[in-house]
Amino acid sequence: MKFEREIENAITWARNHMDSKDYRLRCLAFVEDAYERSNGIEMWGGDDASESAELYEVHKNMGSPPKGAFVFYYCSGLVEGELKNWGHVALSLGNEDAIHAWDKVRIDNYLEIENLKPAPGWTQPKFIGWAPVERVLTGIQKKQWD
Repeated sequence: MKFEREIENAITWARNHMDSKDYRLRCLAFVEDAYERSNGIEMWGGDDASESAELYEVHKNMGSPPKGAFVFYYCSGLVEGELKNWGHVALSLGNEDAIHAWDKVRIDNYLEIENLKPAPGWTQPKFIGWAPVERVLTGIQKKQWD
């Protein structure tokens, strides 16, 4: 499998952050950090999960996301006075579960994420689809992280 080492490194990194509250309202930073920091790379996504879903051309009804894929959701809320669809993103564990930053870093079935209680002023997440790791890691560059 292409990118197998990178996927395993990202999942291990993400699991090592279980229950952390450091990534609340920063789900995209969490999944990107999982790949970047564990593999010494820099990725090129959007400024938020919604922009990344568009950039990666995510489409609905693609079946269960494979291990390492970014799983995207519509999700709107207020951030620094701006109300918009910021989206939500999780990292697929390949068994229909995904690890993601919500109220804390947690693991949920990728479809059950739609049933999570949102933060005050936010909408329920709605599944959009997923982007394969080959698409997410397009254009990566090596980077030394602290």
